[in-house]
Amino acid sequence: MPDSPYAAAALSDTTGTPQAGKARRIADELLRDLQSHQNKLLEGARMPDAKDTGLRQINGWANLILDTVPEAALVFDQLGMAIHANAAAHALFGYPSGAMQGLSVEALIPERLRTIHAGHRIQFMARPQSRPMGEGRELIGRRADGKEFLAEIGIGTMSKDGQSFAVVTVVDISVRRRAEDELRIAAIAFESQSGMIVTDAQTNILRVNPAFTRLTGYSAEEVVGRTPRLLSSGRHSPEFYSRMWATIAAKGQWQGQIWNRHKNGRIFSEWLTITAVLDVHGTTTHYVSTFSEITESAEAEAVVHRLAYYDALTQLPNRRLLHDRIGQALVAISRNGLYGAILLVDLDGFMAMNNSHGHDSGDQLLIEVTRRLLLTIRDSDTVARLDGDQFVVVLEELDSDAEAAATLAKQVGEKLGVAISQPLHINGNELQCGASIGISLFHMNDAVELQLKHATLAMYQAKTAGRNTLRFFDPEIQARIDDRSALLADLHQALDNQQLRLQYQPQFATGGRIIGAETLLYWAHPQRGSIPPDVFIPLAEESGLIMSIGYWVLKIACAQLRAWSEDEFAMELTLAVNVSPRQFADPDFVHQVKSALASSGANPERLKLELTESLALDNIEDTIEKMLLLKALGITFSMDDFGTGYSSLAYLTRLPLDELKIDRSFVFNLPENTTDGIIARTIITMGRSLELKVVAEGVETEQQHAFLERHGCHAYQGFLYCKPLQQARFAEFLAASRAMQ
Repeated sequence: MPDSPYAAAALSDTTGTPQAGKARRIADELLRDLQSHQNKLLEGARMPDAKDTGLRQINGWANLILDTVPEAALVFDQLGMAIHANAAAHALFGYPSGAMQGLSVEALIPERLRTIHAGHRIQFMARPQSRPMGEGRELIGRRADGKEFLAEIGIGTMSKDGQSFAVVTVVDISVRRRAEDELRIAAIAFESQSGMIVTDAQTNILRVNPAFTRLTGYSAEEVVGRTPRLLSSGRHSPEFYSRMWATIAAKGQWQGQIWNRHKNGRIFSEWLTITAVLDVHGTTTHYVSTFSEITESAEAEAVVHRLAYYDALTQLPNRRLLHDRIGQALVAISRNGLYGAILLVDLDGFMAMNNSHGHDSGDQLLIEVTRRLLLTIRDSDTVARLDGDQFVVVLEELDSDAEAAATLAKQVGEKLGVAISQPLHINGNELQCGASIGISLFHMNDAVELQLKHATLAMYQAKTAGRNTLRFFDPEIQARIDDRSALLADLHQALDNQQLRLQYQPQFATGGRIIGAETLLYWAHPQRGSIPPDVFIPLAEESGLIMSIGYWVLKIACAQLRAWSEDEFAMELTLAVNVSPRQFADPDFVHQVKSALASSGANPERLKLELTESLALDNIEDTIEKMLLLKALGITFSMDDFGTGYSSLAYLTRLPLDELKIDRSFVFNLPENTTDGIIARTIITMGRSLELKVVAEGVETEQQHAFLERHGCHAYQGFLYCKPLQQARFAEFLAASRAMQ
């Protein structure tokens, strides 16, 4: 039986200061318990007959101690892999029992923090006293379902036979933090501009805020211990107060206008709210009153209205008021039948100008652009500031004919563009910027948000077209966007509903012998039919679904290799799997590959991973490190679509590759196209010079094959030989091919 990682451990507490909190204390106690039980059990285990029994007891006691701790506790090795996690840890992180063993610690934190955390972990295990994670030890945890929570951790280290282990306890402090935030908010609220009074159940004043003193003239010392009756103006009858307290007793709250008396004798009107505070039994323990002088409120209301509906810098209507203006325009259009237009104006190069000349210059530019926009449009039209450097112009009552209305909107848009592009003199500098303008016509029964969305899409088309221009919304583009959104929604269910399928396209050596295959993924959509990967893989990349899809493909491919190892016709085949950039960038990628191989029992030497040039260059040092770790297992690597990216010997010689693939775009026009022929020959020559195999993909004609073979290409795949096949058909094709040889 192997030694327990806890056995005979030399413990060193590295958790730091007393401020580390509850999680640190738990880690201390846990480590002391482990040490105590280990020492006792090892003493007995030194007896010859008791050695195996003692070691088993050590493991058992260590695990028992961890499992009986009510807080989450985990033990990690030097590589950050969990070698034990107690039941509380599984519950906290949402994993099934036993599923956390072998899990990377980086898998328990959000993806955006994993790289920096991995660096801290390595530093910590090398020098525990360095405290790389900071004194507070508050981290963001990630549960199995992807949800995040705020955690406080305690860390201790253990060493055995030159190996170090970390014992980590985790406490979810989300609720505590929310309570602290609420207390802080309550404290800030008490210092608000409204007067506040806190009384006991008998209405004796316990506390007032500074606004109370400002509004009534009484200091806190003058009113604490007395009742609010000292403010009575004498204008309300006893029946008024009886009804007020009856409402509070029945509903727990009363609000309304009331007259009170200032310390100097002045009678003033205020808006008062009284709320009863109840304990867990429903008994009133306190009353909280808030009030504000109505005469001051009228002025404040105007300020609040302006802040709520107008942009503070330009004084233009903001997004909220813009919605109202567009709504009014739509109502008017429903009566007169005329078209209107929304122009979304986005300043080109504003951020660079703002960063170069300072925010003050940027603000002055926005104010000047506002002035020019207002001078260009009619009084009946609206200009609003949407956000940052974006403005919206609403043109009403253009024309009853859509084409004529579009012509008018285009003319206004061009005038706006010319006005904005004129040089500006700000803070001694001459500045100039253009504008990309998106235009959307609106008519009866159109929705406000939809029109803004259409104008935004048109503006992005203008950006794509080269900036400083304008574009109208194209319904066909919107239809494609809507279809894309629907497809993404379906893709979220595709893996769970077993709609994804793998096909295998054979790869042939010179002479026609099958030497391997490439896995190709397709989607068997229940309504749309077979969807090729170039349609849905970009969606999976953008949404993050590629992580789960990629791992699924890897597991299925490894399982297939294991099955082939027992087939006399297939046991020597290699299987190529495409790896996405996002999947490869995952800090846990190497572990995922190892896990897929281990669970399937596949031979790593038969697995080939295909990387793209852009993937390899994104972070070449990280790429090389991961490739070397996997090549140590026997895995080979192929550079997919070679020649379409940033091909150069400078990086090609650094990457531990085994193979180059000539992209189908260079094969398609062979041998007629001279340029493609030169590129194909160059790739073959480069591969041979670097002792790399060269595979041509997309071979469809005998002429293409002959050209490639004549220039020394090693292997081929394409429709000339065989289309991608499902597993059963591939097995039949393989058997038939071997029978013919």
